[in-house]
Amino acid sequence: MARQDPLRKFRFRLEIDGLQQAAFSEVSIGDLANDPIEYREGDEPTTVRKLSGLTKYANVTLKWGITDSTELAAWHQQIVGGATALEEIRKTVVIRVQDEAGADRAAFEITRAWPCKYDPTDLNATGNEVAIDSLELCNEGIRRIQ
Repeated sequence: MARQDPLRKFRFRLEIDGLQQAAFSEVSIGDLANDPIEYREGDEPTTVRKLSGLTKYANVTLKWGITDSTELAAWHQQIVGGATALEEIRKTVVIRVQDEAGADRAAFEITRAWPCKYDPTDLNATGNEVAIDSLELCNEGIRRIQ
């Protein structure tokens, strides 16, 4: 049987419906959780049953070094501008994890995502770090598809 080494987390790419933003330095995929519902009927033993409740998907955070591209900021600006047709703003985001040769080996799909927080970079004339912007995406589903 061929050896399967774990994938490293530094090589990945994103596909966002129609957006051409190239590179991201960091992607944080939040927790996926199901809230249990405790239930017991009066004639049952004194232990509770646990049923599956609401499924919650944490926000996904994207970080990238700023360039002359304004597509992600413009996506957020649609929300700030009071867009009433949220359906047109929601996008599917696919995060593809690659092996060392650059082949796609794992993928996560974020469904019905929309930008709920945009954090432009802080500027400091005494530093020499890369200017990093951050965008937080609310979503209605995260699942591994590959």
